[in-house]
Amino acid sequence: MEFDLAAVRKDIAPQGELRVAINLGNPVLAKRDENTGVLLGVSVALAYALADELDITVSLTPYDAAGKVFAALEDGAWDLAFLAIEPVRAEKIAFSSPYVCIDGTYLVRTESKFNLASALDAGGCRIAVGRGAAYDLFLSRTLKNAELVRASTSAAAVDEFLKLGLDAAAGVRQPLERFAQSTTGVRVLRDNFTEIRQAMAVPKGRAVAAEYVQNFINRCLQSGLVAKALDDSGERDARVAQPYVG
Repeated sequence: MEFDLAAVRKDIAPQGELRVAINLGNPVLAKRDENTGVLLGVSVALAYALADELDITVSLTPYDAAGKVFAALEDGAWDLAFLAIEPVRAEKIAFSSPYVCIDGTYLVRTESKFNLASALDAGGCRIAVGRGAAYDLFLSRTLKNAELVRASTSAAAVDEFLKLGLDAAAGVRQPLERFAQSTTGVRVLRDNFTEIRQAMAVPKGRAVAAEYVQNFINRCLQSGLVAKALDDSGERDARVAQPYVG
């Protein structure tokens, strides 16, 4: 597919600089180097690759929660973001097809009676969750009986789970498993309550930018750039999505 790159640059970065929101609330996608503070991860690699391809400067702004990325859209704070596909967000955001798929699951205490995610949707169950995260939005739609206890970030949700004696903390499998490996008395359920589909996103109404980003992410999946970026950042367990065919 041929694109008018000048038109793409004007639509995707109308201020002349590609302003990218990086969500540090999901360490599978982005994190800070512990020694240098430099932003790393697959979403960072994709942002730089896109800017390089379009020959435009890029500015990365980190956020500690996906909900804060979405809220920042109201202030026109970014041109490109990396978020999970969600119906609520899709009202204001144009998503690409997914490039990574991640399990949303639960952290529970070792002695917990719960072994299946579905069993936690029971009266009296209290589940910690990061406010505005993809799994908060999903569970808000789907839970019928359990109560959600919202924290400011996904990491804070784990703290609330421990401090308040809740039944579970909802989150992304990989960071929950890393926490469980380093903390006695907790475990992660083997199944999941949803598959979180991570995508690139631009504000609704930027049709040229959205079409280019979709084409770009397909090419990055086909070339192996997504898989390499995950491997380089140590996130080898994340599932790389298949290129969109449509």
